[in-house]
Amino acid sequence: MTDQYVAAFRALIPQFEEASGARLTLDELGYVDLYQKLIADFVGQTANYDLMTVDIVWSGEFGQNQYTLPLDDFMARDEAELQLDDILPVAWTLGEWQGAHVAYPLAGYANVLNYRKDVLEEAGIEPPATQEELLAAAQALTDPDAGFYGMALLGAKGPAVAQDYMVWVQQHGGRILDDEGKPALNTPENAEILKFFGELFNYAPPGSADYWWDQRETAFRSGNVAMMEGWSIARAGYENPEISSVVGKVDIAVAPVKAGLEPKFGFGGWGIGINADSTPQEQECAWQFIKWLTSPEIQKEWLRNDGAPIRRSTMTDPEIVAQYPWMPVLLESFEKGDGDYRPRIPQYSIIQDALGTHVNAFIVGQVTAEEALDAAQKQVEDNWQ
Repeated sequence: MTDQYVAAFRALIPQFEEASGARLTLDELGYVDLYQKLIADFVGQTANYDLMTVDIVWSGEFGQNQYTLPLDDFMARDEAELQLDDILPVAWTLGEWQGAHVAYPLAGYANVLNYRKDVLEEAGIEPPATQEELLAAAQALTDPDAGFYGMALLGAKGPAVAQDYMVWVQQHGGRILDDEGKPALNTPENAEILKFFGELFNYAPPGSADYWWDQRETAFRSGNVAMMEGWSIARAGYENPEISSVVGKVDIAVAPVKAGLEPKFGFGGWGIGINADSTPQEQECAWQFIKWLTSPEIQKEWLRNDGAPIRRSTMTDPEIVAQYPWMPVLLESFEKGDGDYRPRIPQYSIIQDALGTHVNAFIVGQVTAEEALDAAQKQVEDNWQ
């Protein structure tokens, strides 16, 4: 996936090739293309890819369909050198499915609140600790005449708006599935959450209803937005003057939840999996790469090249904390992380497709919140397997 961590792959793969004698060919793909190419490879059993980055929400689908190789035998064989206890518990949601590890933890993301500390300080506003405070701050900090906005959001039809809305469902204590694991999108509670989510777009830059992840990041890095909830992997980039106009002006806080809720933070990111159709020799080589890349020794270099952490030892390492002083906030978010707020089930893509279509329709004013979620619920039920 062409996420920030791809830079770490570019930097570290040559080191592994030199050390191992193996050769790795890196194919960099966007989110939709990656998913589609992987599914085609799995279904066709062509084994074009031996290794693949696996989004946390794909683990159920990949596991149930046996697309990726369960890694448990490798893990048991090499347990003495893996230091598994050092990997934070929530990171195992990056590839676990029904007790098997169909991908190995690679890059843990915390949903955090990024904010312009200079802007909030000048306005006399504390970093929002609740969703109610977030909305009030977004409203107070928006000045359209000056081209400045309180909040950057994902609104684009498809995975972007679906995943952003699910973040707000989690932060407001809503649910996507009921107690029996069935879709429960069109509840009165979720409709109110959708209205709240839509209200935030009044304080977002023009065109936000078409924002994907890169456009949201660009809006925040440009210096025209006060706050943005987003994945923690982007944090280091705000200090890079080559891509950021807000160097030295950003801080992060744990993501605000609805007043009265016990803090629990959205967790996501990527695992790394091995194609079940690859040859045993290729699978062994792929496992050696996974083991090397996720080792404590290499993790520091992984992080320094725009990777994302999975190990407690990395996140508490004095050198790393000195270089990335926001690491304690990430650790708190990981320790209270919720890796299941987006259901890691085989039907996840059905839910995402429905929400991606109908939440966007609400955001652009075509339907009411209730109509959007009723339509999403029907679409999911019609396609549920």
